[in-house]
Amino acid sequence: MFDELSAKLDSAFARFRGRGILDDAMIAEGMREVRRALLEADVHFKVAKEFCARVEEKARGQEVAPSVTPAQQVIKIVHDELVELLGGAHAPLAEAKQPPTVIVLAGLQGSGKTTTAGKLARVLQKRNRRPLLVAADIYRPAAIEQLETLGKQLDVPVVSDRDEKKVERIAARGIARAREERRNVVIVDTAGRLHVDDDMMAELERVFAVAEPDEALLVADGMTGQDAVRIAETFHARLPLTGVILTKLDGDARGGAALSIHAVTHLPIKFVGTGERLDALEPFHPDRMAGRILDRGDVVTLVERAQESIDEEEAARLEDKVGRRGQFDLDDFLTAMRQLKKMGPLEGLLGMIPGVGKQLKGAKVDPDRMKRTEAIVLSMTAAERRNPKILNGSRRKRIARGSGTTVQEVNQLLKQFAEMNKMMKQLKGAFGPKLLRR
Repeated sequence: MFDELSAKLDSAFARFRGRGILDDAMIAEGMREVRRALLEADVHFKVAKEFCARVEEKARGQEVAPSVTPAQQVIKIVHDELVELLGGAHAPLAEAKQPPTVIVLAGLQGSGKTTTAGKLARVLQKRNRRPLLVAADIYRPAAIEQLETLGKQLDVPVVSDRDEKKVERIAARGIARAREERRNVVIVDTAGRLHVDDDMMAELERVFAVAEPDEALLVADGMTGQDAVRIAETFHARLPLTGVILTKLDGDARGGAALSIHAVTHLPIKFVGTGERLDALEPFHPDRMAGRILDRGDVVTLVERAQESIDEEEAARLEDKVGRRGQFDLDDFLTAMRQLKKMGPLEGLLGMIPGVGKQLKGAKVDPDRMKRTEAIVLSMTAAERRNPKILNGSRRKRIARGSGTTVQEVNQLLKQFAEMNKMMKQLKGAFGPKLLRR
């Protein structure tokens, strides 16, 4: 989402590079470029103006340290102000003193509330919580069925009542069942509604009165830009919201909602949706997001995702094998690739590595490439995977037919694999297995 903004900010910072001092004219010119970049990213005009004013004031009031350049100094100030703009610090979910913790999701139609309810249940499962879902959207066709399907995938119970017309009663039954079954979190999925529809907003107020939620979260479509900010303002004026979940941050939107919504509403962004998968909901950390915007990467989130996704025993076995022999076979390669797939789309992972986002600008990562690679390896016999040297021309043709690929693709994979093994041997010879185990 922030690729275009990142590129434009980098262009603005280029004005400071190679300069020995920061003078007022240079700062003012650079801030005009930053303001333009923010406005083109659909950031609220007042937010953009105040942001640039704060950065300019701090840049004028600071002397450049001998160990940094003017560009680094300005980027540091912009980073710190971005962190504050995005909320300052991570805002965790509230927990009820007496379980269950009740979370109510609200928002417009099409913002992704039902899918987000399932994703949030998945997040809580990973934290050893026992969630329960409540289908309180009785208006949208198939909304109940969608939530029930998600519940089955997650092995999470769903409370619904297709005959009940009072949604506050459905919410009350869900909370009561959670207490009976010792479920410690209840997630209430409500119907999408316009903030100008007084009857629907009154219905949501009744749900809030009955449920007394510990968290009242607005689910806002991050691709709607400043509209998401206006929607959050109007919902918050009517309801005691406690936070926001921004969806579709993996889309082509310009990022204005994420950069404006906290500054305008003072509501913390609790989570962001980064894809369609059930595990594509990330806790929102302002400092990490600021790092991504400025192309500093997000190594902390990358490590956390790896810790959640990678099988530790399998990783330790592979590490030990590489450490002892300085090489691994195609079975090991397939295992490592499957571990990587669990961590999410490759573009997202690479974007978390500092400096890589800029290099990947405009690059297209083929989502089917990994599938074809897996098909090629699986089309080999066990003996061939253990010893690729036996793969002669006829074997390679057979593998290509079996995997639905070409002989050229098989050859390319084997060439890459041979280069990888060569690098492994060099690392082992230069540093020994101890380095590989660190």
